[in-house]
Amino acid sequence: MTSGPFSAFPPMPDESRPAVSSPWRALLAPYGLSLWLLLFCQAGQAIASLSLPSFSADVIDRGILRHDTPHIVRMMAIMLLATCCQILFSVGTAWLGARIAMGIGRDLRSAVFARVQAFSLTEVRRFGAPTLITRSTNDVQQLQTVLVMVLTMVMTAPIMGIGGVVMAVRQDAHLSLLLCVSVPLLALVIAVITMRTLPLFARMQGQIDRLNQILREQIDGLRVIRAFVRDTSERARFGTGNDALTDTTLRVGRLMALQIPAANLVMQLSSVAMVWFAAHRIALGHMQVGSLVAFLTYIVQILISVMIASMLFTVAPRALVSGRRIAELLATPPSVAEPEAPVPLPAMARERGEVEFRDVTFHYPGATHPVVRNVSFRIAPGETVAVIGGTGAGKSTLVNLVPRLFDATSGSVLVAGVDVRALGLDALWSLIGLVPQEPFLFSGTIADNLRYGQPEASDAQLWHALDVAQATDFVAALPLGLAAPVAQGGGNFSGGQRQRLTIARAIVRRPAIYLFDDSSSALDYATDAHLRAALARDLRPEAAVLIVGQRVNALRHADRILVLDKGGIVGAGTHDELLATSAAYREIVESQRASEVTA
Repeated sequence: MTSGPFSAFPPMPDESRPAVSSPWRALLAPYGLSLWLLLFCQAGQAIASLSLPSFSADVIDRGILRHDTPHIVRMMAIMLLATCCQILFSVGTAWLGARIAMGIGRDLRSAVFARVQAFSLTEVRRFGAPTLITRSTNDVQQLQTVLVMVLTMVMTAPIMGIGGVVMAVRQDAHLSLLLCVSVPLLALVIAVITMRTLPLFARMQGQIDRLNQILREQIDGLRVIRAFVRDTSERARFGTGNDALTDTTLRVGRLMALQIPAANLVMQLSSVAMVWFAAHRIALGHMQVGSLVAFLTYIVQILISVMIASMLFTVAPRALVSGRRIAELLATPPSVAEPEAPVPLPAMARERGEVEFRDVTFHYPGATHPVVRNVSFRIAPGETVAVIGGTGAGKSTLVNLVPRLFDATSGSVLVAGVDVRALGLDALWSLIGLVPQEPFLFSGTIADNLRYGQPEASDAQLWHALDVAQATDFVAALPLGLAAPVAQGGGNFSGGQRQRLTIARAIVRRPAIYLFDDSSSALDYATDAHLRAALARDLRPEAAVLIVGQRVNALRHADRILVLDKGGIVGAGTHDELLATSAAYREIVESQRASEVTA
């Protein structure tokens, strides 16, 4: 796990990254030299562009009107040189701007990904998978698009605008007073449109989140939808979200469509006004024809620079919303954090598994009652402890507290005698083999999934783990065997097959601590019995095993069984001891016997 959102940034070979306090400064810090070069290129491009109208005026007034051919040739050569410089600086601006924008986009995606990976289940559930996906992809793309515009075009606009005003005043100060009307008028039009679109962009990003959520639910719950004949209502639900997003997008598009025509109207009216007033000044001899040509060019450049800046306002509102969403994510500290000074693992921790709960209580954020309360027990090396209880008793929460998917609200969870909050996360996880309640496989091959926690494992070790997990038969029957493809989430295997593969993945790792969270619920009784017998023979003699389950038959041979009710331990002992001493355990046993008889 990374300790911060920017620890995954790729190193820059020529530029060091200073210590910075702001995440946005951290994004720009590696590109300091490139940004200075970009500014130099943009300044050179602007100077070359601003010099051309003055040269044109000089050609007209001192060359064409005076029939001075040598002067025309000299000025044309200078203009050609200025044009070549402008082209070179434009190429440099485009190359540097694209490089910086794409690099920052890459770094931002890395930062968001690293932060999400650092989140505990608390933060993941708080944000939700749909918005995390949107913030990692769409929101970053919006910022990257704005950066390309800012770095390649918009940064040039102030230089061109200010330089154009200075050059226009040099040509004719009195005529330049018209800029005091046209420029504020254009800025007002852009500001009004921007203020109208900003809340719409915020709504749009939220609607994208909602649409992602609906689509994700419909893909994951496809079988349920069809089983309950809910296709029509789900299409309607998706249609409602899609129509809302479409309506908002169209409203934004209509407002944005007004921007360019309005800017063009202001620019053309300004040009007409300039020619009208300039004609009188030329007739009075207060202005030359070449100066009028140059002045009109500068006016166009000034207004174009304002239009270029207005292009930023076309996408800036949405990017601003995206930036706030990303900043919120990056500013959210993980509730499960790496300790500042991790305690080293004891020498025998990798050989002797040991887990202890000391008066552990845990609240889910916002819950009124703890899901686990005052739980204390110890799993000694070589001991198997099972946990059973009703739905919502807190069984899975106990399992999640050991690898720090959550942190205990009070009390301590110890591994090898050390509080898990004092251990480095990688060191803690290296001791654990977790088989979650919902089996999950990654896209790739069966071998890739089995080697997920032990990349150096040989094929023989993989087949041995499959044999223990009772998965050899169906894997060997596949044409490619270990090289057989696995779809995303293991969707091309049944629930029981996925469970056996996830058990085999944990066995390949050979950890000191095994955590089985109701990992055989999809298996039939015979397969489950064979699996338990094989596990008992294969597990390391000093491994600690914590099993959570619902079936009494799957847990009855454990060294100790804990009965959980409303988050607290209400019984502890062997199967026979609990039958004699625990009413809650007897009730569970009798209910399951009744179910078997009924079946």
